[in-house]
Amino acid sequence: MKSLLGSALLGLALAGFADVASAQTDDSLSLTPQQRSTIYQTVSREKDKVRTPPPVNMKVWVGAQLPASTELYILPDAIGAEVPATKFYRYTIVQNQVVIVDPTTMKVVDIIRQ
Repeated sequence: MKSLLGSALLGLALAGFADVASAQTDDSLSLTPQQRSTIYQTVSREKDKVRTPPPVNMKVWVGAQLPASTELYILPDAIGAEVPATKFYRYTIVQNQVVIVDPTTMKVVDIIRQ
């Protein structure tokens, strides 16, 4: 009986972890136009913090996987507070676009243009 109960609890715990992991690694990020604007404006003010931008000719699209060598940056705290869904993601700037990336997979989840 204890073995069955333990297995059931383990199964529930693993299922819950899988839900959290899949939510974190979803290939898209749903942002409102206001949130997109806020992210773009905030990150644009901090452009000087991007020490190593990706190559100018780099092509990006939602779902693209960036090279592991791409340097990613933590979104400013103000963004995480206003848009909690972004706290798992990082960003880089490619051709004046804010590229939101899942750091665990290096996949682009959103691109914010001016």
